Amino acid sequence: MRTPPFSTRRVWHLGLKELASLWRERLLLVFVLWAFFGAVYVAASGHAERLQRVPVAVVDEDQSVLSQRIVSAFYPPAFKPPELITLGEMDAGMDAGRYTFVLDIPPGFQRDVLAGRAPALQLNVDAKQMSQAFAGTGAVQAIVQGEIAEFARRERAAEAPPVELSLRMRFNPTLNDRWFMGLMELVGQITMLSIILTGAALIREREHGTLEHLLVMPVQPVEIVLGKIWSMGLVVLVAATLSLRFVVQGVLEMPLTGPLWLFVLGIALHLFATTSMGIYMGTVARSMPQLGLLIILVLLPLQMLSGASTPRESMPEIVRTVMLAAPTTHFVAFSQAVLYRGAGLAIVWPQLLAIAVIGAVFFAAALRRFRRSVATLQG
Repeated sequence: MRTPPFSTRRVWHLGLKELASLWRERLLLVFVLWAFFGAVYVAASGHAERLQRVPVAVVDEDQSVLSQRIVSAFYPPAFKPPELITLGEMDAGMDAGRYTFVLDIPPGFQRDVLAGRAPALQLNVDAKQMSQAFAGTGAVQAIVQGEIAEFARRERAAEAPPVELSLRMRFNPTLNDRWFMGLMELVGQITMLSIILTGAALIREREHGTLEHLLVMPVQPVEIVLGKIWSMGLVVLVAATLSLRFVVQGVLEMPLTGPLWLFVLGIALHLFATTSMGIYMGTVARSMPQLGLLIILVLLPLQMLSGASTPRESMPEIVRTVMLAAPTTHFVAFSQAVLYRGAGLAIVWPQLLAIAVIGAVFFAAALRRFRRSVATLQG
């Protein structure tokens, strides 16, 4: 049978078929909504690195003016109001997990400070939450040392440093870690959902037997592939844009300094690459469980080594070089430049070009693999 010429109309209708099929998969739709709205908010709010209402207890064996000043220096929102406990209650409270920090002020502490001695304070730390323990230990030390220094000088005036360091916080003046976590989670969900939806669409065709029906129709393999790419990419693009507008910019109150149209363009190019990867993996896997295992093997390196969770500068040189072949590396750099620093097209065009080239390579590989699968089925 003579191969029909390429038709954009058939690509359009094949994509509409995919959208209708996705609409019937209500559980998958719920997963998409949770990934772009619930998961982004939870990742931004549930993994904060700042201290937030940390439980503190104080064993005040000195009962002096200085010890009371130290106790009163702990207040919300970084710490909960400290609980005054006895020495015998300290170990039981730490074992039960009621306190993250317990400060033991020994008897005669104020007397030793005024006498110029170097008395010791004991700080017990629940270190199972390492990031909170590390940040909190430094905060407790700064509070205690500041109160002791002011008490010893008999005044609250800060001592003038020999050199003044002028700090200028760029792009995140309030040091709000929720902005970074929310945006990077959104980038990760774009990559994950685009691969899952396109791969699952191809697996669903094979499991339901509709792929064979398509092969007897006057359609080309490239039209089938493009139909799945534009439809599943459109779902992710719309969901990501709404999440950026209502979750990242609305709920998390992150100011978007760059042009939104440029970021949407970058998402579209990135989706071209990741949906092609999903098509390729859909031709390799024979069932949904196989696809899930394959996605885990591919998605974890894409997420962890792209610079979204760990700075690329801290990675070995060979890892940084290899990850230049991944679209997520360039998309993460592009997203941070546009949304954090307000970069324009004149700055981020190298990342867009790299994503487009990588996407073309993945699309060619996915189309070749799909044609081989089609030839096997027809044979």
